[in-house]
Amino acid sequence: MMGLFARAHADSLSHSSAPRANAIAWLRMATALLLGFAVLALPSNPAALARVFPPNLPLEILGLAVAALLLPGKVFRVLRAFATALFATILFLKLADLGTGSAFQRPFNPYLDLKIMTDGWNLLSGSIGRAEAAVFVSGAILLWLALSAVFFWSMGGFRSPGRPTALGLAAAAALTLLAGLATMSMEARALPVSADVAPYLTNRIAMIRQSVADLAAFETELKSDPAASIPPDQRLSRLTGTDVVFIFVESYGRSAIEDAQYAPRVATRLSGVAQAIAGAGLEARSGWLTAPTVGGLSWLAHGALLSGLWTDSQARYDRMIASERPTLNALFRQAGWHTAAIMPAITMDWPESGYFGYDTVRDASGLGYRGKPFNWVTMPDQYTLSAFQKMDRDNADKPVMAEIALISSHAPWTPIPTLVDWDKIGDGRIFDEQAEAGDPPSVVWSDPARIREQYLASIDYALETLGSYISRYGDNTLFVILGDHQPASVITGEGASRDVPVHIIGSPAMIEQLSSWEWSEGLVPASSLAPMRMDLFRERFLRTFSGPA
Repeated sequence: MMGLFARAHADSLSHSSAPRANAIAWLRMATALLLGFAVLALPSNPAALARVFPPNLPLEILGLAVAALLLPGKVFRVLRAFATALFATILFLKLADLGTGSAFQRPFNPYLDLKIMTDGWNLLSGSIGRAEAAVFVSGAILLWLALSAVFFWSMGGFRSPGRPTALGLAAAAALTLLAGLATMSMEARALPVSADVAPYLTNRIAMIRQSVADLAAFETELKSDPAASIPPDQRLSRLTGTDVVFIFVESYGRSAIEDAQYAPRVATRLSGVAQAIAGAGLEARSGWLTAPTVGGLSWLAHGALLSGLWTDSQARYDRMIASERPTLNALFRQAGWHTAAIMPAITMDWPESGYFGYDTVRDASGLGYRGKPFNWVTMPDQYTLSAFQKMDRDNADKPVMAEIALISSHAPWTPIPTLVDWDKIGDGRIFDEQAEAGDPPSVVWSDPARIREQYLASIDYALETLGSYISRYGDNTLFVILGDHQPASVITGEGASRDVPVHIIGSPAMIEQLSSWEWSEGLVPASSLAPMRMDLFRERFLRTFSGPA
């Protein structure tokens, strides 16, 4: 009797727990399918985010569900692990694609872009603070791991006691598809499905293979230097006794001059600068250069211009650093100039500087700035130029060739400095009040229109500062001023070119030597001018200013 009662009680518990087991099984399976659907439907191009709805149905999801229900237990365990690894990989790659697409307008390349993670950390921590950046990055990693763990757990629903039959699932899927087709218009009655996993991963593998082949081709480029045919005793002879200053202006791209939302203010500023330098007896010629990067990675542009090599990837840049290709800096040094690097953005060790051929390297700590930073920007451009003038030009015993990076127009573009009296700059503490003015990045970056407004103001400031410096200190000096790259697509919009403006400013006699270049007079390059790839500038510059004395 007691045994019959016990069995009846157990049967009752079993029947009462069955609906709950079924519900949990359905919940787990639905979670797995929804997570997989979300990751596969997620675009890898930022421009496609606005067109994500309605998404296509990934056929891989249906295949995963059928395989999970029908495969034997041991094979299912392999499928579960493989599907989870694939889920985590695709989620990481697509998020990385969105990041590099927004910043650099290209997909993420695992072979070339790992260094970007370190540089991204430096920019993020410098913009919002180290602690805040650590919270953001840790949260992103934990979210990625958590989603992968939830996907793994939810896949177990396909083997739980309450799982439905394959026939039931197939019937539900068929009914869902039929219902969807029934609600579509006659014009759109085509099944909105996709099968993109294999092409997506195949494309990424092809990208890596292409990068490996590209490095092999780069080795061939390194063996041939077109400037080597210029006799050493004639190199740069037409600039003897002249200071030569190369100035890279952060994020100063073609869009700043030609985009309708920036052009009026920039044109007004360039006109004012042109008048200022004309008052100092100087002339200018302007053209376009095509940069090897966009949105960031400024050092790739520096490397291309100075080495004459197309350094459009970190791998190419690293190989350049290990080569014996002489840079413009090194060639000026060999010809008798004192070479200097003025790098206010460098805050850590910079072993790569040894390649370029500098006599003096002044990083952020070596420029003597005692004022407060402007968020990520360590010091305003006016201080950078003032320190360069005092440290490297005022008491120089031979001509100076300098490479300067101006960074006030670097994101996050807040706060924006204003000019002060050059004679009152001192150690930079005069800028402290400016450094604490304006909205923080979190406020500016919550509004795309405000981001563009701040960008424009920063370019305006950089150009104003340059005009003031050149008109004051431009005697017996040739200036080469150019943008390092176009800013991110939030500033330029999708599909902008990689061109940047370049201005060469000097005495009429110096500028006359550029007549064969057929560049535009003044500081506004004509839209019709063909751009020159940035790596080709080195040879053209050397041939123009070299020759018999």
